Amino acid sequence: MATVIEGKKTHDLVSLILAACLFVSPWLFGFADETMPAWNSWIVGIALGTLAVALRLAFAEWQEWASLALGLWLFASPWVLDFGGNTNALWTHLGLGVLSAALSAWAILDNRDQPGPHA
Repeated sequence: MATVIEGKKTHDLVSLILAACLFVSPWLFGFADETMPAWNSWIVGIALGTLAVALRLAFAEWQEWASLALGLWLFASPWVLDFGGNTNALWTHLGLGVLSAALSAWAILDNRDQPGPHA
């Protein structure tokens, strides 16, 4: 049981790090002055970070599904919000979107493999 709990803590910690990276990415990669990609990074970064902290406190599968949805949104947002022409913002959102979605999917599948009720 301790291994399962440690594995969930690792997922949550990596998710929190990804959220922090997303939040600071507009300044690091030079697109803070562009409204759509910058605000998208800040809002989704805060949402992912909040979910990661909540997951560290108490696991609920819906929170992982919400994180998965945010990761997929990050991947799609350069086209939906029409900032695909900004290479730095595009690759930041694609990369962190894939990582976030994959991490959440891994956590969901890992939870499904464990015996007992799934919240």
